[in-house]
Amino acid sequence: MMEKSELRKKYKKSLDTLNRCTYEQNSYVISKRLKELKEFKEANTIAITLSRFPEVDTWQIIRHLWDIGKQVAVPKCVPQTKEMVFKQITSFTQLESVYFGLYEPIDVASEIKKTDLDLIIVPGLAFTKQGYRLGFGGGYYDRFLLKYEGSKISLAFSEQIKQNLPIEDHDIPVDIIITESDKIICR
Repeated sequence: MMEKSELRKKYKKSLDTLNRCTYEQNSYVISKRLKELKEFKEANTIAITLSRFPEVDTWQIIRHLWDIGKQVAVPKCVPQTKEMVFKQITSFTQLESVYFGLYEPIDVASEIKKTDLDLIIVPGLAFTKQGYRLGFGGGYYDRFLLKYEGSKISLAFSEQIKQNLPIEDHDIPVDIIITESDKIICR
């Protein structure tokens, strides 16, 4: 099996070829399917990443969360410690552009304790039907999920579902993966 770094390049290149109209439509369908989940409906505080093309669009999901009165927590990476914290945002103006074109909450945003997060939307480049994922290489989510007890859901396009991925001892699977055509129960 290829090294993780080679797989990341391969899968990123494949996703980059996604047609914009297909991307928008499939992101919309995935967000609708997410909203139907019991875990989503019952969660008060949802941790969610700020997507970049070609990841499934989470910006529209965040708008919906605000519209229905849910707390939105977005990740802030702490490179010095290789850890990640989640901070509440109530507006996109509470974000700043950091490295690699990623958006993170500004420093004044309130930190949300891990135990207060009911649901985490976990990003990734590729996933297995068992819930294992190939992330973007920083290991931030792997470390964060080690002691996380709430629901873990990933959003993916069907072409991101793979038969096999390299799995390591520290990898934590997600509970559910939502694609435009499937709800994969992993737990």
